[in-house]
Amino acid sequence: MMRKFGRKKLFLTYLFAVFIPLLLIFEAVEAHKYTRLEEEVSLLEKKQVELVEKNRLLISEISLLSSSDRIEKIAENELGMHRAKTEDIVRVELQRK
Repeated sequence: MMRKFGRKKLFLTYLFAVFIPLLLIFEAVEAHKYTRLEEEVSLLEKKQVELVEKNRLLISEISLLSSSDRIEKIAENELGMHRAKTEDIVRVELQRK
């Protein structure tokens, strides 16, 4: 009986001797993965902030570039256009068949 108990104890000792380092290695690998993912998330958050700011600037530029006053000035000064007088407007009506 004592011999059987001694073998079990020896087996459990070997099992723990192998199992505990494996758990530690697994923990180290998982910690490394977690650290990498944390860094990636941090970089993505920074990029998101940059993109949101860039988007804000682009929206501001679109608003500025599409203002009717600006378009009117370009049309008059650069393209030589002018507002049509009432007598210059020709209306065309198409009859539907």
